[in-house]
Amino acid sequence: MRGRTIETPDDIAEGLEALVRIDGRLGDVVEKAGPVPLRRRTPGFEGLARTIVAQMVSKASAAAIWGRLLEEAPGCKPVRVAGLSDAQCRRIGLSRSKEMTLKRAAEAVLNGSLDPEALCHMPAEAAIAAMTALKGIGVWTAEVYLLFCAGHGDVFPAGDLALRRAAGRALRLEERPDEKTLREIARRWRPWRSVAARLLWAYYSAEVRELGRGARPSAVMRSRSNAAGLLPPPA
Repeated sequence: MRGRTIETPDDIAEGLEALVRIDGRLGDVVEKAGPVPLRRRTPGFEGLARTIVAQMVSKASAAAIWGRLLEEAPGCKPVRVAGLSDAQCRRIGLSRSKEMTLKRAAEAVLNGSLDPEALCHMPAEAAIAAMTALKGIGVWTAEVYLLFCAGHGDVFPAGDLALRRAAGRALRLEERPDEKTLREIARRWRPWRSVAARLLWAYYSAEVRELGRGARPSAVMRSRSNAAGLLPPPA
């Protein structure tokens, strides 16, 4: 069975308090990060498709591609995405690999071999395995889907570049941790790793805003990771 879910701002607040008790270093991170958004999205094919679109592109590029995708496939229904022509995909700005991943996911939903909503009720490990069995969907995409769309309470996308950069700065590490190292660090934050991820993304965003007021661009601002901005702030 899956564990707790992150459904409300109160869940975030509870998680932050628990994380500071677990790891005292996070107290300063909470203070610097400011408000930690919930950033939940309705589960289903649309949420999965949006996460796929966000793979390996900037926040601005993902938003532009997503907008054009909705123009060509209104409502992002699986049948419409599966039926997109090559010309439509070029207008949208999809790479060939991303086009094929989206179509494979749409076809899997249509033939019943993948149920994005059912994934949300599975243990994270099983859900990740089910998604990554589909060519083109990697661990990052699966983890981000579970975090934002399913509300899993203990998922941590350690491969995310922004998280790695944020962790390195926030925890005052000598070197930016690689994915394996960050996963080991994050084990300490169980069962609140999804809140820890949100916290580090909020910290990263605060760092970007602060650096943006300076005169010299920073490597932090050049990150291609956009999971922290994958979803708009709650209304």
